[in-house]
Amino acid sequence: MRAVTIDDGKLVIADRPDPSPSSTELLVAVEAAGINAADLLQKRGRYPAPPGSPADIPGLELAGTVVSAGERVSRFVPGEKVMAVVAGGAQAELALVEESHALAVPGSLGIQEAGGFPEAFSTAHDALFTQCGLIPGDRVLITGAAGGVGCAAVQLAARAGAVVVASVRRAELHSAVSDLGAEVVIQPDSPEELAKHGPFDIILELVGAPRMAEELEVLAIGGRVAVIGVGAGARMELDLRSLMSHRSKILAATLRARSVLEKAAVASAVSHQVLPLVERGDLRVPIAATYNLEEAALAYERFAQGGKLGKIVLTTSTS
Repeated sequence: MRAVTIDDGKLVIADRPDPSPSSTELLVAVEAAGINAADLLQKRGRYPAPPGSPADIPGLELAGTVVSAGERVSRFVPGEKVMAVVAGGAQAELALVEESHALAVPGSLGIQEAGGFPEAFSTAHDALFTQCGLIPGDRVLITGAAGGVGCAAVQLAARAGAVVVASVRRAELHSAVSDLGAEVVIQPDSPEELAKHGPFDIILELVGAPRMAEELEVLAIGGRVAVIGVGAGARMELDLRSLMSHRSKILAATLRARSVLEKAAVASAVSHQVLPLVERGDLRVPIAATYNLEEAALAYERFAQGGKLGKIVLTTSTS
């Protein structure tokens, strides 16, 4: 098979042996694979693949067609379309997926959209609902809301009855983020705007440390912060008295290193609580750009530039 590989910090398209599924795995012919910040970190040598995943083939999400299945697989058969979060190896013509992590691709979702769906929506749903316990009426601040996870989070929170305030640096993207369900879209470098639209029951931090001190000041009593992105910086000075006075919580999570059972629980929650919304047309996956697998280096460069709405997706010759 052809795959995107990381060789001394560079992306190289190379041939690799076809993987073989274990008893609980699906072998999937990948048709689309989303690019995520974790892929750029892995390329730089800062986020190695966990044991059991391809060490040099990046990619955390995919969509495609089941080619074959292990003897204990019962939910999917060859020919069916699936999408999934994987620990690595998605950016290739073939990839392995644990059956319990696989989601059926709804008929309302195109294959490119499906390739950019799993990581974004699983991460956003887990952070908002499992970690932070979002309920209708919560006031939610989502930073970096124009990215893939941000677009998913805005939609999920709004559809659940929350009031969504989105922070987006590029003014030209404000209208599009508002169309996804944000009640207000603000600039990230405006403490006055932040204070005006708070206090917030939940803050979904997708950017990192630079603005967190200001954000903690506008938490509601009992507010929760979920940190799931640190691209702008991971270190800050924290006044613990602010947390104490607001009786607030700071939570943080990633999906990649979780156990098989933990990832299965995330997939189950998405299957039961998110896919019905997709099937009704209530959620969409904005695609900023698509590139062929052979153009992976260009796709990574586009991702790193920022200023996009939604996902960057790689496609294979089978899509």
